[in-house]
Amino acid sequence: MPTRHTTGAATHVAARSTKKTTRVALLGMALALPASLAITGVGQVVPAGAAPLAAAARIQGAGLDDPHEKDIAMQLVSSAENSSLDWRKQFTYIEPYDDGRGYTGGIIGFTSRTGDMLELVERYTKAKPGNPLATYLPALRKVNGTDSHAGLGKPFEAAWHKAAEDKAFQDAQEAERDRVYFNPSVGLAKKDGLRTLGQFVYYDAIVMHGPGDDGDSFGGIRKAALAKAKSPAQGGDEKTYLNAFLDARKKVMKKEEAHSDTSRVDTEQRVFLNDGNFDLRPPLKWKVYGDSYRIDK
Repeated sequence: MPTRHTTGAATHVAARSTKKTTRVALLGMALALPASLAITGVGQVVPAGAAPLAAAARIQGAGLDDPHEKDIAMQLVSSAENSSLDWRKQFTYIEPYDDGRGYTGGIIGFTSRTGDMLELVERYTKAKPGNPLATYLPALRKVNGTDSHAGLGKPFEAAWHKAAEDKAFQDAQEAERDRVYFNPSVGLAKKDGLRTLGQFVYYDAIVMHGPGDDGDSFGGIRKAALAKAKSPAQGGDEKTYLNAFLDARKKVMKKEEAHSDTSRVDTEQRVFLNDGNFDLRPPLKWKVYGDSYRIDK
């Protein structure tokens, strides 16, 4: 099981999954782009007009669409979520927390309360009927929206570990990660004219806070940032905007005890930002919860 960090007097028990319990999907937001935006390069979005030329230059390249860059983003998230850079080992991760979110499992912290664990198992069962988790669909539907572990328990955990050996379940986890979290956040980052670092900043935020538009979810954090600073797509300075986004995120994190350690912002993302590493190019060195990590290539 992933190591849990104790920060100060509080145990960081919810590092894996801190999604909001109300999941208001942002999936359409990344696709519904205003007519004033143009598509350039590798599916990248910039507004039409004078300022967009600078934005187009900023997001030159594939960003997190590049498989290697995406893998780096997954390692960075895993350092905070799992105390490990080996994110692929987390397919088998499953744990019942008393944090109000029921069970948490998999590479992105799918939870039984917020619905994404149910959607994951439904997707897996559609691809492979009769899988080890299929018999737990009724229980997952019953506990959805609650923190209950009823009908799950140790047999469910054993079934999850067994399923994690199946490539079909691994593929389902990656597909749901992309559908619910990665694609919407990266799409919006591109809309805002952000390069690779900014795309990662958005992705890490949606993983922790969940897709939604209330004040404590990813959409609310982005809205608060845009109220303080112009995005690069609006002609603003990229560093100024990202600092505003991280400031807004920290305010939300500090509202909940499980988020009180903000090192994934302070000693990870701001380190890259202060270094001006907008393309998130290795070597990368950072700390999360006091532990040091590095990616050399």
